[in-house]
Amino acid sequence: QVQLVESGGGLVQAGGSLRLSCAASGRTFSLFHMAWFRQAPGKERELVASISVIGGSTYYTDSVKGRFTISRDGAAITYLQMNSLTPEDTAVYFCASRARPARAVGASDYDYWGQGTQVTVSS
Repeated sequence: QVQLVESGGGLVQAGGSLRLSCAASGRTFSLFHMAWFRQAPGKERELVASISVIGGSTYYTDSVKGRFTISRDGAAITYLQMNSLTPEDTAVYFCASRARPARAVGASDYDYWGQGTQVTVSS
């Protein structure tokens, strides 16, 4: 099993920045991909960014390209640096991990989840 714990959410004004952190523990050696998803009220959970554990290749959804950066600090911490935030970025952000080698974008394709952290961007 893998445990994921997010931190770093909060309230920020439009144009501001936040950095989310995801601490992984347990069988982290079994993981191939780390990712951040978000879910706004009334909307489906969507993939924001992902990073491969081996090689570090990244993926971003179009709406965050150039503003968000996903990165890892060793095997245990995954970050999401969010800049130039807009009210449309308001959501609960979830850290997720996948224990299979192929890249995936659907929430159902990820095996482990954190509890989520709220990000609210005021206009």
